[in-house]
Amino acid sequence: MRLIVFRKERLLALASVLTLAFGVASCGTSTPPQAASSSSGGTLVIGDQYGDPNNLDPIATFTLAWGEIASNVFDGLVFRTPTLKIEPGLATSWHWQNSDHLVMNLRKGVLFQDGEHFNAQAVVFTFDRLLGPQGQKGPQYANYNAIQKVEALGSYQVEFFLSHPDPTLITKLAGYGAMIVPPKYIQKHGSTYFGTHPIGTGPFKVVKYVKGSELVLQRFGKYWRGPAKLSKVIYQFIPEDSTRLADLQTGSIDIMQGVPVAQASIVTGNSSLHLYPVKSPTVFELGTDFSVYPTNKLQVREAIAEAINMKAIIKSVLHGYAAPISTFQSALSFGNDPKLKPYPYDPTQAKKLLSAAGVKPGTTITLGYDGSDSTFQQVAQAVAAYLQQVGLKTNLQPFDTNTFYNTLIPAGHGKAGALWEFEWGGWTLDFDNTAALLYTPKQFWNPTYSNPQVTALINAERSTLNTSSRLQDFYKLDQILHNQVVGIPLYNTENLWATDSRVRGFVAPPDDRLWLWPVSVQ
Repeated sequence: MRLIVFRKERLLALASVLTLAFGVASCGTSTPPQAASSSSGGTLVIGDQYGDPNNLDPIATFTLAWGEIASNVFDGLVFRTPTLKIEPGLATSWHWQNSDHLVMNLRKGVLFQDGEHFNAQAVVFTFDRLLGPQGQKGPQYANYNAIQKVEALGSYQVEFFLSHPDPTLITKLAGYGAMIVPPKYIQKHGSTYFGTHPIGTGPFKVVKYVKGSELVLQRFGKYWRGPAKLSKVIYQFIPEDSTRLADLQTGSIDIMQGVPVAQASIVTGNSSLHLYPVKSPTVFELGTDFSVYPTNKLQVREAIAEAINMKAIIKSVLHGYAAPISTFQSALSFGNDPKLKPYPYDPTQAKKLLSAAGVKPGTTITLGYDGSDSTFQQVAQAVAAYLQQVGLKTNLQPFDTNTFYNTLIPAGHGKAGALWEFEWGGWTLDFDNTAALLYTPKQFWNPTYSNPQVTALINAERSTLNTSSRLQDFYKLDQILHNQVVGIPLYNTENLWATDSRVRGFVAPPDDRLWLWPVSVQ
């Protein structure tokens, strides 16, 4: 993220959290948003960097690859726009009876894409499934486990019973595991089938899914907002940056997701293309494995952090499309302490720390990364050069994307390397989401780190809707993580999208959850 105005964005984030924490007594209206104008159709082709999500079931994944696609297949009770504004979705309004009870009024006349009716029973089924034995095996459960149960109060009203206050619940109901699924369809076909043949209430239906190759969506004519302008959307899984750009230049694709910063000038220099930079909640860090040598030593982690000249990398490798960051949450996130500074670049001190830790010059350390991410590959090469200067030899190890994120990092114990690339969106714009999933013990992407003081702070901020109290807990948490070097924050990104000039109505999403309902192709 370049040229971040911290004060303005923090106020926006704080206002958002205040609104979400206490709810809105009458949030929205039962009248659906204005429908898209009718269109003769058109096909949009998207060159997708993130690749195949492998499973489209909302409770089975937590990846940007899923969010970019499935946000157009499913709806949540709440809708978050591409500009990060919270609006009514399948719920027309909601109110908190108290901090542990949330009542939501549901939209009538909504159909799932197979004709099944949406109602309160679908909501109850969705959360029974998410919070039950099957959901508890996936990465989504920890994000919603404040919910004890959901009960129907008639056909179009539900009540959420919480075990403790959840100040980010409204935002969580806008995405990922909380997307509403069809009871009868899943009961008939089973979850395995549903993962590759999903049905939702969204504007597009999955009609073709070729693993590792492409996924095709078709317009759902009975969508409650009105039919989308596009008749068909094709996602082509193209991890190679140069291939995606070539396809955009030749017209083989209409939207390019993940323009490498080094190629941004090629897009801006082409009059038939448009570049869309957008400030992002996404941050990158070097994960540090506490269970293997030498990153199990605090002095080594400190040395690595101080050996890297991040400002130089942002300027030379990222072409300014990023900003240094002090914690593994963006400047947009509630809980980011603006007074906490990134680790200083101090190679002399880094050498002293390595010597004090007993690490001999020439010691090899493995840095694992997503092999499809050409931009981070350049970052990793720069990091390796800086580590070489302080006496560490870096083994750069690329991995297959899905294996890396879904198998190696969760396994821990050096499987992904003593250091590894880690990318995090923080999609709730609240540090709770990041902290609970990454710093409490035995979470999906945290197989080795545990700190009772950290867990106590997370539990404390989760026990109240008081924003001042939560903010102080987060600032303490920021400091502990910073002092222990629980990961080495690198930079806060800008997302770069590009489109052909024929594309209309496109809004670049900061959170990568592409919203295609209003988009058309001229």
